[in-house]
Amino acid sequence: MLHEVKFDSYNGRDKVTGWIYVPACPPEGIVQLVHGFGEHSRRYLHMIVAFMDAGFIVAADDHVGHGATAIDNDSWGDWGDGGPHTMMEDEKTFHDLVCEKYPDLPYFMFGHSMGSMIARDFSAKYGSLLAGVVYCGTTGSFATTQEARKLADDLCQSGHAHDSDPEVTAKLFGWMFARCEEGATRGNEWICHDPWVQKDHAEDPFDAFTHPTDNISMRDFIDMMLCIEGKEWAERVPNELPILLMSGDQDPVGNYGEGVYQCANWLIDTGHENVTTHLWSGFRHEIHNYDEIKFEVEQTIIDWLEEQL
Repeated sequence: MLHEVKFDSYNGRDKVTGWIYVPACPPEGIVQLVHGFGEHSRRYLHMIVAFMDAGFIVAADDHVGHGATAIDNDSWGDWGDGGPHTMMEDEKTFHDLVCEKYPDLPYFMFGHSMGSMIARDFSAKYGSLLAGVVYCGTTGSFATTQEARKLADDLCQSGHAHDSDPEVTAKLFGWMFARCEEGATRGNEWICHDPWVQKDHAEDPFDAFTHPTDNISMRDFIDMMLCIEGKEWAERVPNELPILLMSGDQDPVGNYGEGVYQCANWLIDTGHENVTTHLWSGFRHEIHNYDEIKFEVEQTIIDWLEEQL
């Protein structure tokens, strides 16, 4: 069964589009899937089907400025003026809507890339609502946030909040091609070695990665990254919340594994006991899209979810 739902965004302007995928079996739990920067939730159909086959309801939406939500609101790359917690609060609204339809089931969250940042922000405020959370392709301290944020803020203050200056993106992400031997022909090589995944990502008509993001939205994105850094963030996450961190060790978002362990250590150092870290050697950002390991990645998540049950 598939439900398509729409709900009001925290930004006070947009309607967010989401889907609830329900398996034809008694559900064991719910997984809320939170997609990353510049993409959309249907890029995860392979994973959604795997979770459904394992008996989980899957809830997934397209963020403001992204995918079907951007198309419906004519807002590509424009996240509104609600601030850096907009997407996190939208996920809370979606969570509540899903629970109204399917109450009293263990509720998990999976977030990839920016989605992992949203999930980390959600964990700090609403972590008690979750039976477990997966941070996939997550980051530690991102080296270029302060410089990029200053540029984005200067542009916003000078009246260019809803323009898009590519220099902000270049300052934030430009270094991430350093270990891509094929260079930066498409501009997305850091996500995956596979040229077919790169091609699919670059040519996807629902993919906002090919649309410029407003300067104010980039500033909010950077502020989202900054608010989930350090032990101060980890201390707000419930100690009893089970957490799985996963990535490729050639993922620049996670500083080639170092940032993933940095995040895990923030949690462990603040008293979290159920923290698991899994890195795949030789793989970049989108471990769930590599043909040779995607089944293993999905089964790793499913096994962990079932352990929490």
